[in-house]
Amino acid sequence: MAIDLHVIIVSIEYRLAPEHRLPAAYDDAMEALHYIKTTPDDWLRDYADLSNTFIMGVSSGGNIAYHAGLRASVETDKLEPLVIRGLILHQPFFGGSQRTQSELRDNDPNFPLSVCDLMWELSLPIVDRDHEYCNPKVGDGPQLLEKIKLLGWKVLVVGYDGDVLFEHQIESAKLMREKGVSVVSQFGEGDYHGVDMFEPAKAKALHAILKNFILSSLVA
Repeated sequence: MAIDLHVIIVSIEYRLAPEHRLPAAYDDAMEALHYIKTTPDDWLRDYADLSNTFIMGVSSGGNIAYHAGLRASVETDKLEPLVIRGLILHQPFFGGSQRTQSELRDNDPNFPLSVCDLMWELSLPIVDRDHEYCNPKVGDGPQLLEKIKLLGWKVLVVGYDGDVLFEHQIESAKLMREKGVSVVSQFGEGDYHGVDMFEPAKAKALHAILKNFILSSLVA
């Protein structure tokens, strides 16, 4: 991906549920951003343009990237010289208490609804799925989207209708648009959760989408 996009990618490790339930992963993502801004790493110090930074996540990482973005939006001054230009949410892992049509269809053999349910039970063991860590429509998230709008960040949301999470991804993009955020959505037909990990042609197509989005969002 780094070669195709001509970017430097920093892949972070974060604590996992059930030993470390949410928001531990969000805390780790923010710690990584603060590390990057002051890192002694030669590659980042000498070659990375920190003034054009994007937070990206895939699946559960998409959820983490979204919440890290919300947090980062209210402490941009503390992150300088790192400047965020946008968020990239690829098949983000959102949910809610109300079952959607894509969940009821449950036609993704690689990511069945039972696995999705288990992951939420492990990550949020004492609350339901209408919690802000799961459902972007509740909690402080909608209010913080106003800050993202004012910052001028762009957000890319990618999803496929064979994914049980598909309608939650559509709703998240709709919410952000309603709050005035500049959203680019790429929703495809027929594919499933994590398809680009198994099919190289799909990965190449995704890389083209990411590259176009990044280039359109850069500040000279």
